[in-house]
Amino acid sequence: MPLQNRTLPTGEIVAIPARGTLIGNRGIIHRDDKTLGTSRWSHHAWICCTLDWQDRRRPVMTGRNWTELFFLDEAAAFAAGHRPCGYCRRAAYQEYVAAWTTATGHRPSAKEMDKVLHPARVRRDRSQVRYDAILSALPDGVMIWHDAGPALVWERGLRPYSPDGYRPAIDTDSETTVSVLTPKPTVTVLQAGYIPQIHPTILTNH
Repeated sequence: MPLQNRTLPTGEIVAIPARGTLIGNRGIIHRDDKTLGTSRWSHHAWICCTLDWQDRRRPVMTGRNWTELFFLDEAAAFAAGHRPCGYCRRAAYQEYVAAWTTATGHRPSAKEMDKVLHPARVRRDRSQVRYDAILSALPDGVMIWHDAGPALVWERGLRPYSPDGYRPAIDTDSETTVSVLTPKPTVTVLQAGYIPQIHPTILTNH
């Protein structure tokens, strides 16, 4: 049985067999039996990391270091409230910081970004923070809620999300109001030019 460590764009952490392209960290949220308790984070530095770091291998949900979470890609991780890791994904982190600086006029530290991101991604009751926007105003890489599921804004269209990859593009009114899953601070980073890592199915499922 798969462990409960696959994270959806809605922020939900589920037990499904789908594999991701990025791993993430919110602190220690698992128990000794490799199940999750009620907590969904133990600190505010929600990051997304590379799966392959210096050929290191470790069994997941062991010890008391951190709980490994997995995402389809960076767009899904962003929607769930994460940002690039400044250690194992240094180049992506620097690009994210540069775009944040462009958008706000202030070059932030990691702690400053986390302080802004946390209330924009989740409420104290663990529900995801969402907001309404006109679809045409959203940049590529943003996730929205569409037709009972997440969808990726990409190349002036929508690509329905699944844990295994993206479905073929669908048409929709670009001036419609949609519910945005990606936290506002990250949306502004995407608007400022950050290009997220997208799952390969974005190229194959047209």
